[in-house]
Order: sequence, then C-alpha cells, then structure tokens
Amino acid sequence: MDQSSAGELKEEQKEVYLSWVSASRLFKKRDKEYFTNIGAIVFLLVIILVFAREFLLIAAVVSIVFLIYVLSTVPPENVEHRITNLGIESAGHFYRWETLAEFWFEEQWGQNILKLRPIIGSHIIILLGTQDKAQVRELVAKHIPFRQQPEKTWVDNAASWLTKKIPLEKPSA
Repeated sequence: MDQSSAGELKEEQKEVYLSWVSASRLFKKRDKEYFTNIGAIVFLLVIILVFAREFLLIAAVVSIVFLIYVLSTVPPENVEHRITNLGIESAGHFYRWETLAEFWFEEQWGQNILKLRPIIGSHIIILLGTQDKAQVRELVAKHIPFRQQPEKTWVDNAASWLTKKIPLEKPSA
C-alpha cells in the first residue's frame, strides 16, 4: 500500500464529533494608558541598556515591544476547530489523543479557553467562542483526563505576581 492510499484510508476513518469556529488567539483592545505605561518602562530600560552598551539587547526589547503593539491592535482571524475520534484539529494543526496528557478550562478576558497539555511540549490553547463547554468536556474526557485545577509552575506564579505588582492598565470593572 503506497503512502497516498494509506493517507486516504486514514482520512476516511476520521469521524468528526464536534466542529466550531472561533478566534485564533485571545484579543483585547488596549487603550492609550496601556501603551503609555509600556513606553515608559521600555524607555527606562533602554536608557539603562545604552549606558551598559547592550545595543543588541536594545534591539531585542524594541522588537518585543513592536510585537506586543501588533498583537494588541490587529484583531485575530477566525479558525475552525474539530474534535474527532483520532484527536483534535485546530487551525490546521492536528493533535492526536496519544500525544495529549490532560486538559482543563480557563477563562480570560471574558472568553472560555480549552487548554491541552501534551506529553512533550507547551500548552495548546483553543478558544471555545460560543461553543458549549460541557459538550466539549464530555467529548474530550472520553480520550484524555480532565483536570479541575492545573498545576501552577514557577513561571505562572511569577507572571501572576508581576501583573499584580505592575499593572499596565486599570482593572476592568
């Protein structure tokens, strides 16, 4: 059996249980205060780096700030997500059930998020959009374990501490 017919046979065996469309990433429209605070922090950091003669690090900081600006001003595109009998397909990427260790749900900026932890690699984030969380949980829990609260790493704790100590914008009411 050649490769093309094997791929077609696999494709025929794939059963789609659930399909939905949502944004490809989290997005929150930022106000002027947010960019002013980032600008002030970056300005002070650049002044320090100029005196330390770290010009390459200055370029890296400026490029990261540009990335933050672009991600904060350009809305995400809509992508399709599918839960199948073989795994989860999201935005053209396919994640087989065998490669996923566990999953949980989070809410950020008023949006429900399905987070998957693969056996190797970083978390996979899928926005649910208007899709029912209970229905997604039921289908995914048939294949991988559900975790009510994910384990917090030192990076998670550091990020939480930093956002509490240095807020870049006013908390939304």
